[in-house]
Amino acid sequence: MVADIAPFVWAVFGFLAVTVTVGVVAVKLVKKSTKRYIVAGKSLPLFFVGTMLAAQSIDGNSSLGNVSLVFQFGFWAGAAIPIGLGVCLILTGAIFGRKFNRMNMLTLPDYYFRRFGNLTEVMASVLMAISFIVLVAGNLAASGYIISSVIGGDFFWGIVIASIIILVYTYMGGLFSCAYTDIFQIYIAIFGFWAAFIFFASPYAPIPWDTVMANIPTIMIDASGIYDPANGAYLFWAAVLALGLGDIVALDFMERVFAANSGRTASRGAFMGGALTLFTVLPTSFLGLIALSYIPEVGDPFTVYPLMAMEHAPLWIGILMLVGVLGASMSTANGGILAIASVLSRNLLQGNIIRRLAKRPGLADKRLLLATRLFVIPMMGASFTLGYLLPQPGIYLILAFDIVFAGCLVPLFGGVFWKKANASGAIASIVVGSALRLMLFLATLPELAGPLYFISLPIELAGLDTMIPPLVSLAVFIGVCLGTQKKWPPKHDVNYLVPRDEDAVTRIEVEKWVEYKDLRKEKIE
Repeated sequence: MVADIAPFVWAVFGFLAVTVTVGVVAVKLVKKSTKRYIVAGKSLPLFFVGTMLAAQSIDGNSSLGNVSLVFQFGFWAGAAIPIGLGVCLILTGAIFGRKFNRMNMLTLPDYYFRRFGNLTEVMASVLMAISFIVLVAGNLAASGYIISSVIGGDFFWGIVIASIIILVYTYMGGLFSCAYTDIFQIYIAIFGFWAAFIFFASPYAPIPWDTVMANIPTIMIDASGIYDPANGAYLFWAAVLALGLGDIVALDFMERVFAANSGRTASRGAFMGGALTLFTVLPTSFLGLIALSYIPEVGDPFTVYPLMAMEHAPLWIGILMLVGVLGASMSTANGGILAIASVLSRNLLQGNIIRRLAKRPGLADKRLLLATRLFVIPMMGASFTLGYLLPQPGIYLILAFDIVFAGCLVPLFGGVFWKKANASGAIASIVVGSALRLMLFLATLPELAGPLYFISLPIELAGLDTMIPPLVSLAVFIGVCLGTQKKWPPKHDVNYLVPRDEDAVTRIEVEKWVEYKDLRKEKIE
C-alpha cells in the first residue's frame, strides 16, 4: 500500500461531495413534472445526450470489471464489453434514434404497450427491471471496491456509502441529476483511463514496456480469442452480441434517446456515445494486461484496478483512475435506478395495476412523480443486496443484457420493421426465449441442476447458450405471428402515431388518444 492514502481519501470524498451536491441541486429543474423527472422534458441538446449515453455505457463493468476479466482470461474477455456497448449505441443511433424520439414515449415498455398491448408490456417491463437490477448491482459493487480500497475498510461500507449517495440525488433530481453529474464524471473517467495507459506504456513507468509485453502470455493477447473456440471465441461473440444487440433493449439508453430535443439529436447523440465508448477499449483492456507484471498474484481480481492506481501510478493519475471509475459506476447506477423506477411506476403501477386491474383513473402527474421517486428506494435496496452478496462487476453487465437479448429483442425489431408482427407472436417469443435462456443457465450450473439434469458444455462451446435462445425466439415469433393474423390483427400503424403530451404521460390506449400526429404526413427531422 502507498505510504500515505490521505490524498486519495480527500480526492474520493471530495468527488462524492461535489457529485451529490450537483445532483441534489438539479431538483430545481424537475418542477414537479413526471415528464421532466423521467426524460428531462425532452429538452436535452446533442452534447448532453451524447455525454449521457457514453456515461451509461462507460461504467464500472466496462472499466474495473473489464480490467479484472482481462487480468484473468485475456484481452478479448474484457474488451468485449466496451466493444459490444459501443456497437450497440451506433446501431441505436442508426436504427431507432429518430423514430423513437419522435414517438413521444417516456419508457421503452411504452412501445411494447402501443404495438402489442398490456400483457406484452408487463412481460417486457418485468424482464427489463430484472436485467437493470443486475446492471446496477455490478456498478454498486465497482463503486464499493473503489471506496473500500481507499478507506481501507470492509467492502460492505464502501458499497453502503456509494448506494446512499446515488439514492439521494437520483430521488431528488431524476434525469436532470444524471445530466449534470454525467458531464464531469465521464470525462474525468476517460481522461484518467488514457493517462494511466500512457504512463504505464511510457519510459517513466517502473517496469519497461518491453518487459510488460514479454510477461503477457501469447494466448491472452493474440487474435485467437475472436476466432478459436478453444480460446473462448464463442464467449467473446456471445458477449458482443448480448451487449451489441441485447443492450438496444436498454431502459437507460432509450430514456436518453427519448430525452433528446429532436430525432436528429437523438441519433447523433447515440453515435457520439458509441464513439466515446469505443475510445476506451484500448486503455481499459490493456490495463488488465499491464497489471500481470505489476501484480502477478492477487487474492481478488476486482482489486487489481485500485491497486494499480494506489500503488504503481503517480498520485495524480492514481486519483484520476479512482474517481474516474467511481464516477462512471455512479452515473450508470444513477441512470439505471431511475429507469427501473420509471417502468415500475408508469408501466406496471399506473398502466396495469391502477387503470387495468383496479379500473380506476390513472395517477395525476404529481402523484405519478411521487410514485416514481418512491420506487427508487426499494430498487436501490434490491441492487445493493445483489451487489453486496455476489459482487461481480463485468460479468453482471453481460448477464443483464443476456436476459433481454433472449426474450425482448425480437419483438422490438419485429414490431418496428415487420407489418405482420402481432401481440401473440410477441408474447410467445418473449416466453420461449426467456424460458430457454433460464433453462440453459440453470442446466449449466451443477449445484442447481443436479447430476441428472446438469449439462456440461465444453469450454470451446461456452457462449452458445447465449446465442441460441434469441434464434429460437425469432423462429417462434415468425411462426406464431403468421398463424394468428386474423385473431390478433397487427397494429403497425402505431409506429407513425405521436400522442399529445397529456396522453403520453397518462399512458392510455392508442384508441383513446384525443389528438395525435401522423409522421407519415410530416417531414422527419
